Amino acid sequence: MSEDEQQIQSVWTRQPARGRRRDQPALSREQIVSEALALLDSEGSEALSMRKLGARLGAGATSLYTHVANKDELMELVTDAVFGELTPPVAGPDGWRPAMVSFTRDLREMMLRHPWLSTVLGEMGLLYLAPNMLRLNESVLSLLEDAGFTPDDADTAVTVIFSFVIGMALSEAAAQVTFRRSGLTEVEWFRKLMPAAEVAARPYPTLHRRYLKFDEQTLAPDVDMHQIRSSAFDIQVGRILDGLDPELRKDC
Repeated sequence: MSEDEQQIQSVWTRQPARGRRRDQPALSREQIVSEALALLDSEGSEALSMRKLGARLGAGATSLYTHVANKDELMELVTDAVFGELTPPVAGPDGWRPAMVSFTRDLREMMLRHPWLSTVLGEMGLLYLAPNMLRLNESVLSLLEDAGFTPDDADTAVTVIFSFVIGMALSEAAAQVTFRRSGLTEVEWFRKLMPAAEVAARPYPTLHRRYLKFDEQTLAPDVDMHQIRSSAFDIQVGRILDGLDPELRKDC
């Protein structure tokens, strides 16, 4: 068995194919990824195919295989490209915590800009080998270790922070897709849903009390739902950072 056959195959573990036929346009991997990202952002993951992408680039689908072996590899490249939009956190005069708060906000906003991530991110099995993900993980780990986290505690913090933010953002992005498909604004969608939800929750008193909080004023047409969700997100991140902070944990 050759070395290539023994190696796990991924866009991150092999060299791209070399050369092209004379009848192929001079495409680059960067062009392909950029156009795929534009297609995903405008039409969603269901719309992406190698044939459709090739047509947008003025090339046949087979021309793309010089740079990517298949659609799965293309999705790994595009997904890492959007993580490249993030600026690695750097501690300022106030220490590591404000840098992490800012980073979590940026991560959430990036994922909301690209709602198709909510349907594909869980399938990116080797995304952790991608250059932008490696760069982000390195910067977060270094930030935390420089702040006094042990290597094990820094590993735990990275896992907890990324899992929480990505999980919350995926749910939020999926909800945004639902709102758009309904043709309603977020407030309109909730105003239509809440009467039925309140009735369904009546047998569950603890849960029902939460539904009763959604009154006409809460869901007024001018309510900024994004700001409400952002404020709740900041509170939740703060609670998580409290639990991870090595200084606060000394008293536990």
